[in-house]
Amino acid sequence: MRPSVVRLLAITDALGVSLSDVFEPTDAAAGPRGGAAELEHAGIAVTRAWEASPVTLDGGVTFRRLSPNPTRGLDFFESIYPPGAAATLGDAGLFKHEGYEIGNVVAGELTVELADDEVVLGAGDSISYPCSVPHRIRNAGVRPAVATWLIVHP
Repeated sequence: MRPSVVRLLAITDALGVSLSDVFEPTDAAAGPRGGAAELEHAGIAVTRAWEASPVTLDGGVTFRRLSPNPTRGLDFFESIYPPGAAATLGDAGLFKHEGYEIGNVVAGELTVELADDEVVLGAGDSISYPCSVPHRIRNAGVRPAVATWLIVHP
């Protein structure tokens, strides 16, 4: 099953789990790590690029956890929105969820629709808002949009 971004957030909120909990755990034995075992023993985590397991949602939006370990109260991830993709499908409209969201567009362009406003973000632009504010994220551009997001949960 590939839920939309909105449904995935609703599921994680209802279960009381972090968004990062939906990502598969990394395999510590997947390739050379160059001293990472010693670091992990000291409470430091390392995830190599080939170990990250992206999750593709309905509409083609892809999420990839950027934090090496799930961290209670924080979700740090990358999203890729193909052209025309949105966090909600069809006329589902704006949504809200738990937490406070900070986003930075790395490539392409994303439109963040808010209750009373619309913000178009290009590469290098950032936004922050309480997730309790109704919002929707979409890519109205012609290129894939890549962004990093930090969601802080209460």
